Amino acid sequence: MLDGHVLVDAHVHLPVLSTLSSSWIDWARQFGPDGVLERAWDGEGIPRPAAVDELFAEQGVDIAILFCEYSPKATGMQLFDDLLPVVEHNPARFRPMANVNPHLHHPIGDEVRRQLGHGAAGLKLHPVHGGFTCDDPMLYPAYQVLVEEGAPLVVHCGTSTFAGSSNQYADPSHLLAVTRDFPELDIVLAHGGRGWWYEQAAFMAMSNPRVWIELSGLPPKRLPQYYAAAGLERLAKKMIFATDWPGVPGADVNARAVADLVPEADVAAVLGGNALRLYRGLEVQ
Repeated sequence: MLDGHVLVDAHVHLPVLSTLSSSWIDWARQFGPDGVLERAWDGEGIPRPAAVDELFAEQGVDIAILFCEYSPKATGMQLFDDLLPVVEHNPARFRPMANVNPHLHHPIGDEVRRQLGHGAAGLKLHPVHGGFTCDDPMLYPAYQVLVEEGAPLVVHCGTSTFAGSSNQYADPSHLLAVTRDFPELDIVLAHGGRGWWYEQAAFMAMSNPRVWIELSGLPPKRLPQYYAAAGLERLAKKMIFATDWPGVPGADVNARAVADLVPEADVAAVLGGNALRLYRGLEVQ
């Protein structure tokens, strides 16, 4: 716990480094704390489960959701199964997040169901790095599985600076058809509309009870500026704390900064409560 609150970091990257583009390594070194790659990964670029567990415990993180990504055009191939040794080391703290790419996985629904069967908390799509839009009918079998399994959809909704990115695909308007065709599906806007779509993302979250704003990659001090039109006090009820680790100073640093900005009555929900209610199978032990 952090300052008496359950803390869920809903957006953590922990890939095998050899599967990535060199630009990802540069990003982690530029924005993460000094020495984080050497501490959390071994000399072959494989995550050290005990070291990672200790690191998140030090920062007060009760649950960290680990992301993977099948994006050969951009950051590389961060495989789902590479996350499982860390999850198995401490399943109380770590949960994987599923990921698929419609250009690579077929039948796509079967692969989503397989990853959910290994304990995935939901499905993350990365249209910007993967080269697709989320209203593509190829993805509809995946959405149907999510509805059946009671799992949320997390979508990268923000610009990316990695080579090979297609930033136009992050436009949240691509999700309007999905909200219409799958009204039971919870949708989390990772990065909260970063870059060009803060107002659109906020409007979707405020107007649809199934749409949420996730704070990964957003400097907390700038949240009032980013969401000035919606009003941070109103929007806070729809926010989920996340960092985009390892490219941040630390989960505890960001969490305290966010807690100082949102109404006191919403702090517990933002830091952990919303994630516990929304993501599949999360439980604080």
